[in-house]
Amino acid sequence: MEIGIDSFAAAHFTGTANDPAKNIQAMANLLERVQFADEAGLDVFGIGEHHRKEFLDSAPITILSAAAAMTKRIKLTSAVTVLSAADPVRVFQNFASLDIISKGRAEIIAGRGSFIEAYPLFGFSLHNYDELFAEKLDLLLQIRENEVLTWKGRFRPALDNVAIYPRPVQSPLPIWLGVGGTPQSFARAGSLGLPLMVAVIGGETRRFRPLIDLYRQAGKEAGFAPEQLKVGLHSLGYVAETTQQAKDEFYPGYAEVFTRIGKERGWPPVTRQQFEAQAGHFGALLVGGPEEIAERILRHSEALGGISRLTFQMDNAALPQSKLLKSIELIGEKIIPLVNG
Repeated sequence: MEIGIDSFAAAHFTGTANDPAKNIQAMANLLERVQFADEAGLDVFGIGEHHRKEFLDSAPITILSAAAAMTKRIKLTSAVTVLSAADPVRVFQNFASLDIISKGRAEIIAGRGSFIEAYPLFGFSLHNYDELFAEKLDLLLQIRENEVLTWKGRFRPALDNVAIYPRPVQSPLPIWLGVGGTPQSFARAGSLGLPLMVAVIGGETRRFRPLIDLYRQAGKEAGFAPEQLKVGLHSLGYVAETTQQAKDEFYPGYAEVFTRIGKERGWPPVTRQQFEAQAGHFGALLVGGPEEIAERILRHSEALGGISRLTFQMDNAALPQSKLLKSIELIGEKIIPLVNG
């Protein structure tokens, strides 16, 4: 199983104002974590895409390119690329360039995103939410397969015998489908034979088994071999020397972020009791000591019928850089050997 980190490049702000000096430091810290993850033996590092003041990842390809120049072996991926609000031609060109810079380590996780800011920002309507994604995913996959392409769609000008460059080092360039909890998304990924990255940020991870079964069945019916139908899991998580330490350190920042986002979405404020339940035996939060988290990763994998990748999303402004680096160290030194040993 591949194990890695996802980051949304958490920003530091007070009220409505960003602090440029703090954001410079936050970006430097993020790049240090990518480099350290590479040295610690982690398999993958992903950068999200958001268009909000809380995050610095509105241009993830720029961050990934900087990381490529500082690393040697770790895979570099989006987490996710909001494809519905992007131009697939430019997405492919960006990641093909990243693949060249990194000498064949780039990947795309394409999705619709968990926030909606990108749609009005780039002039797209939420009324076309699914149609936008389906059409743009089709174009992206056709570009991956064809150096010269003729294509026509509804939301983008047609392409008439157009060559698209550069071409990536990897053939094909890895493209995963990032999904939340919509059955149609799981079935789509299976019917296209694309690896699946499932974002589980709440509830019980095992409850996603019927959706993953739907993905595998759709892939089988479309003629894809089981080994092509890989499943990855994106989970909020943090590792410390002991489970109690991990919970005590992670909770304050977790509660602040989800309470703030909850005000927008109508959720009640986060409580410690809720957090403890989510960090429990079957909960989605992978917060704890190395042995416990390794055991839970294996349990989640078994419950879901086998997963190929697990990424920790541990952005937390309440945690100092030293704690995040220590968590990455523990993942590399203890969790990866326990999971794959």
